[in-house]
Amino acid sequence: MLKLPDEKRPSPASKLNGSNGKAHESVTNSRSKMWVRTRRSFTLSPMLVFYEMTQACDLVCQHCRACAQRKPAPEELGTAEAKLLVDQLTEFPEPPLLVLTGGDPLKRADIFELIEYALTRGLQVSITPSATPLVTTSAIKRLRDAGIARMAISIDGIDATTHDSVRGVAGSFQRSIEILEDARQLGLETQINTVLTPNNLLQIDAMADLFAEFEIALWSVFFLVPVGRGDHLVRLTAQQCEQAFERLWHQSLSQPYMIKTTEAPHYRRYVIQHQLERRGEGEDGKPHPFVPGGVNDGKGVMFVSHAGLVYPSGFLPIVCGSFPLQHLVKVYQESPVFRSLRDSSRLEGKCGRCEFRNICGGSRARAYAVTGNAFAQEPDCCYEPTE
Repeated sequence: MLKLPDEKRPSPASKLNGSNGKAHESVTNSRSKMWVRTRRSFTLSPMLVFYEMTQACDLVCQHCRACAQRKPAPEELGTAEAKLLVDQLTEFPEPPLLVLTGGDPLKRADIFELIEYALTRGLQVSITPSATPLVTTSAIKRLRDAGIARMAISIDGIDATTHDSVRGVAGSFQRSIEILEDARQLGLETQINTVLTPNNLLQIDAMADLFAEFEIALWSVFFLVPVGRGDHLVRLTAQQCEQAFERLWHQSLSQPYMIKTTEAPHYRRYVIQHQLERRGEGEDGKPHPFVPGGVNDGKGVMFVSHAGLVYPSGFLPIVCGSFPLQHLVKVYQESPVFRSLRDSSRLEGKCGRCEFRNICGGSRARAYAVTGNAFAQEPDCCYEPTE
């Protein structure tokens, strides 16, 4: 159950706090064709909408949020409903980036029809297919020719031993490498998603160097939230998170691609601390390219399940609406849960008094998974606020 504090508390002033509900994020990099992130309000429009097209998938990932199965669920939204979803996204004051995810979105027979429809409606679209034989060279060409902004592929280590144990299928690592190389040669922009655990924590530097070979635009590093199949996995300790942040920050100063975290908004705090120490300069004397923003569960993010249930994110299982019975714009703008998650004065514990709360706020999904309270302090942060 969502716990709502009885009273709102005014946010103490801080030179580091941005306006509540706003963020400024950087362009991904000079090569990227991806939609540019600029200062925008999250009150009326999300930055990212994740549409779980299906729960069908041929991998058996240890941490799978969806507990994906081999066959599609009977309650999946149909083609007409999926197109209506696209139509409603265009009605936001600032249309979001549509991320097609799953399961494996390539398991949908109408995947290319829906991609083309979303693009003709003016949305930017990215896709996160599973690294299986479905991602053929022909499929990559179709994605490129259709105008997909980016394709994300998961790699969870520097070798098959590490990666395949996470993904549950032998040969998955090699297939991921082949897909990324095909995409590079075909000119389709890519990013790599990695779930960070104690098993691959010490591989951060080696992974960073390996990924540079594929000319990716972004490395997105996911810090485990104990949901779905991952509810029993060992996640990083708060101290290990700081260790990871240090290596990611170090790599971000030299790698040709951007690095961001997923469900680790406290990395923004780490970055700002070091930007202030360096007075905003990188090792080459130029400003560091990463400018943190305030995106969080329900704050700039919305997730629509395969059956149309609407959540603040894929990792925060609080149902806020049901599409198509409720309009997506109305759910995002008016749902009490979404509105509360965008209000940093509702944060509790040290997150509530932290000077970084408007640009970080802690993972609301992890707080909920660990404590049952979506506003509790981030469980995996060792920072002690100065306010």
